[in-house]
Amino acid sequence: MSTTTARTYTVTGMTCSHCAASVTEEVSEVAGVSGAEVELASGALTVRGEGFIDAAVEEAVEEAGYKVIP
Repeated sequence: MSTTTARTYTVTGMTCSHCAASVTEEVSEVAGVSGAEVELASGALTVRGEGFIDAAVEEAVEEAGYKVIP
């Protein structure tokens, strides 16, 4: 039985739809991620999948040029 996990992170520095698309694209490539959605106004990044690691998501956000804040 597989369990899909959803976690929400707060990302700083995103100011436009291009920013959100960059973060979504990078995070979608992380192993175990089946979907990523950004709410630009709040900076919320919701990630869904199975077995993905927080550190890998944070690294992908940084690859896109942004930062996850605690």
